Amino acid sequence: MSLAIRRARPGEAGLVFDLVRELAEYEKLSHEVEATVADMDAALFASHPRLFCEIAEWEGVPVGFAVWFINFSTFSGRSGIYLEDLFVRPAHRGRGIGKALLVNLAQQCEANGWSRLQWSVLDWNTPSIEFYKSLGAVLMDEWTRNARRVRRLLTDPEKGRSINTVHPQRDLPGPQVAATA
Repeated sequence: MSLAIRRARPGEAGLVFDLVRELAEYEKLSHEVEATVADMDAALFASHPRLFCEIAEWEGVPVGFAVWFINFSTFSGRSGIYLEDLFVRPAHRGRGIGKALLVNLAQQCEANGWSRLQWSVLDWNTPSIEFYKSLGAVLMDEWTRNARRVRRLLTDPEKGRSINTVHPQRDLPGPQVAATA
């Protein structure tokens, strides 16, 4: 029996998207998936990708994945990895595949001098919480995670209309961001 972990390759956006949908179904969040195969392809395989994916293969067959991106800690002054999705198909769980994916990401952090490997887990997902604890993960119970879709964030919740924004400064490097008034 062999396990291999490798980076997703161009042409595999459909595979990554299928795994995303399987994860969403497991998490009872299929209704939240708005992404498309084209979105995955653009994010993973652009000239400057913003998203990365490790594929776990068992006997040459894709059975899981880890989707991640680079974040930055202002406290440590270094980058790290934020693990967006970790998923192993149910028939292949219990074989060390999830642990191998996490170890792979930890090795990438170490090799790049990055300070953290972070992720979130749904409160009700006891099997995953116990799995992460068994690996020595420390739950950050003192933190409250916040998320809001951009369109909703730009809408005044009390008035139901768009919040006034100014045009982004076009001469700044990096992503163009409009400041609020």
